Amino acid sequence: MQQKANKTTLWEFLQSLGKTFMVPVALLAFSGILLGIGSSFSSAALKEAMPFFDNVILQYIFIWMTKIGLVAFIYLPVMFAIAIPMGLAREEKGVAAFSGLVGYAALNLSINFYLTVTGALDSEALRQSYGVTSILGTESIDTGILGAVIVGIIVAKLHTRFYTFKMPDALAFFGGARFVPIISSLTLGVVGLLVPFIWPYFAAGINGIGYAIAGAGDFGPFLFGAGERLLLPIGLHHILVALIRFTEAGGTMEVCGDTVSGALNIFYSELSCPDTQGFTPSVTAFLSQGKMPAFLGGLPGAALAMYHCSKVENRSKIKALLISGVVACVVGGITEPLEFLFLFVAPVLYFIHAMLTGLGFMVMGMLDVTIGNTDGNIIDFLVFGVLQGTATKWYLVPVVAGVWFTIYYFVFKFAILKFNLKTPGRETNEVPVSAEAETILATEGGKGALILSALGGAENITSLDNCITRLRLTVADMRLVNDAELKAYGALGVVKLDEHSLQVVIGTQVHMVKNEIQSLMATPA
Repeated sequence: MQQKANKTTLWEFLQSLGKTFMVPVALLAFSGILLGIGSSFSSAALKEAMPFFDNVILQYIFIWMTKIGLVAFIYLPVMFAIAIPMGLAREEKGVAAFSGLVGYAALNLSINFYLTVTGALDSEALRQSYGVTSILGTESIDTGILGAVIVGIIVAKLHTRFYTFKMPDALAFFGGARFVPIISSLTLGVVGLLVPFIWPYFAAGINGIGYAIAGAGDFGPFLFGAGERLLLPIGLHHILVALIRFTEAGGTMEVCGDTVSGALNIFYSELSCPDTQGFTPSVTAFLSQGKMPAFLGGLPGAALAMYHCSKVENRSKIKALLISGVVACVVGGITEPLEFLFLFVAPVLYFIHAMLTGLGFMVMGMLDVTIGNTDGNIIDFLVFGVLQGTATKWYLVPVVAGVWFTIYYFVFKFAILKFNLKTPGRETNEVPVSAEAETILATEGGKGALILSALGGAENITSLDNCITRLRLTVADMRLVNDAELKAYGALGVVKLDEHSLQVVIGTQVHMVKNEIQSLMATPA
């Protein structure tokens, strides 16, 4: 796909950066499930309660699952350092990923050089003040996820600048894409020498956020939950989530003799530690349990309200849309297919939804429920709630979710009818869809051509990518983008971030639409 040069805006960069987080986070969610199942079925309490599982072969399998589940937790910073340049690169993604690993290794080797030369490694007091730990077999300052993100961004910028770099003929072998890991190692090697001087200030800033959240008490989870939902429409929620899950902003604790930072990191450490008695409520208050009132109860209630408020003749058309949205929400923890059904037609309803989500976080924390992981879906409820025993207070989840279902249903129904909101099935003046387009939309493929046309054609697209539910694009001329046609062709929403950057919410099948559009763009007209 030919790229056209529009100046990258801050919005575009931040949404692209947030998208790159999804690769390691998706692995983290799956690894967490393996860890949860393996640790629960290999625990002494479960073997005592269910002797059938106290079998050598079964226990080896569960212990193996626990070990494999730790892969994302132990190597998460490395994965971020690799995933960010890979995700931000337009071309030569493999080289960008390799350079991310090289840059991350060079950073830590350079830090080790400084600590060795200054004698910091020989002083226990200095080791503790710097936070020295073993990273990829090298004693270095533990910069955590934030350090990996900085490495990833630097390498991505270097890759964009140098992957077509031309060297003199005598050194031509080192030119082009081969030069990227070379310049990455040199640049991060210099950055590594600066880290011991500047990192304490970064750490103090992050700790300050953590102290502010801790100082907010029960209100802290509310601010996090509501803030995540409010940032979701512009795709920046991943950054807030990563800050709480993986850095000191989410807390720091001693678990099994190791100092661990970040709410999700602490939870996984407690999950895998044989000496841990239960989970820390102040940690899980920022994790899956907080989402469950809205995800398992509230949004299904909103879907039912939208169905009951639709015109009778349209209910058969929207039933599949709403059911698929509920399934994606409850089973997969993916809420956008439902949220974007009312975000644009009733922003005030979305604001209420964000506040109720935050309230769900706060209530679950106040009730001392201790269910961790990332998705807040029925799988997390079963694996990290039910299977971990009644100490997690999982039995409170259906009660609170039921209350949220009732609140959402009546709030949405009242607002839709009172203010005549055009939620699905209530629209008027819809864009007419041709018989040919109707035929295409009724088949498995072909939607990409319609979406591409509504985006202004292949010549109008300068970059194309996708996340879980959205197309993320940069266009040459935003005036050529037809919002009404996009929605008529199945888009759930269109988010215009600036004069060139936009997102088109498609749903969980977005990758198929993106691949189809990319194929059409690569085919000569």
